[in-house]
Amino acid sequence: MTERKPIETWMTDMDGVLIREGNMVPGADLFIAALRESGRRFLVLTNNSIYTPRDLRAKLLSTGIDLPEESIWTSALATAQFLDAQRPNGSAYVIGEAGLTTALHEAGYVLTETEPDYVVLGETRNYSFEAITRAIRLINDGSRFIATNPDVTGPAPEGALPACGSVAALITKATGVDPYFVGKPNPLMMREALNKIEAHSETTAMIGDRMDTDVLCGIEAGLRTFLVLTGVTQPDEIERFPYRPSKVVDSVADLVSYVK
Repeated sequence: MTERKPIETWMTDMDGVLIREGNMVPGADLFIAALRESGRRFLVLTNNSIYTPRDLRAKLLSTGIDLPEESIWTSALATAQFLDAQRPNGSAYVIGEAGLTTALHEAGYVLTETEPDYVVLGETRNYSFEAITRAIRLINDGSRFIATNPDVTGPAPEGALPACGSVAALITKATGVDPYFVGKPNPLMMREALNKIEAHSETTAMIGDRMDTDVLCGIEAGLRTFLVLTGVTQPDEIERFPYRPSKVVDSVADLVSYVK
């Protein structure tokens, strides 16, 4: 096999890698500090479309992780960039929070319930029956269906919460229309991220805690992949998948030496 080139740029997931249940994963601050001190280009990716990068920077800073706002790439930003490329200055009916609506506004989109080009479904802690019903009717009337990410559940201290993928399945069942998911594991989000920091897949690594999104997305985009065991996928589950990460480590703290 051809020897892999040295890692020059890094991508990492956020929840389950840097933070877990609102607290910093031990050593995550050291990893980000090592990246910043080394001058290596990097991005922190998240499928969560609720928050803006500014919100996420503040959230991470409160846990002890100092991360620049421009180093955060969300499924909301990826969705807005995708729609801007597909249909510039379009219109959308949005189910989601400020992270998604802000990204679409900044991309030049008009948010409307009147004959929108797209129905865009994102994450929210307050999915409403009225909003879902409106989305179903608009899709039935011809609006195209986009969803920020396919995650069916999200983490919470009290247990799993229904997430974008679950609500998308409900809308699909009612309309017979499948959404186009922009977020991981769609390699589109990864390729947009690579372009953002002018990185090449051959010399970039992806760190994640989920085999079905982070590792799969990294593999399909041609990246080196590291699975950490501080999040969703547990050691006894790895062999169930037909693909493997490049390396499995206990936590992101174990990767500081790779940066240095």
